[in-house]
Amino acid sequence: MKNTLVSIFNFYAEGFRNMTWGRQLWWLILLKAAILFLVLRLFFFQPVLGGKSEAEKIEHVGNELINP
Repeated sequence: MKNTLVSIFNFYAEGFRNMTWGRQLWWLILLKAAILFLVLRLFFFQPVLGGKSEAEKIEHVGNELINP
């Protein structure tokens, strides 16, 4: 089992070492994904409980559990 995992790792490591355009494309993909998640988090997934006191958080969660 260990030998198989090592050979799979070596296969991918050697493939990434021999890439020409692949490295730039992977960096572009990672940059694009980071920007996408940052924008989604910033504009679409606002923290609902942010800025509320502990009592307000408890009340909000209780209300959402009763009436989703």
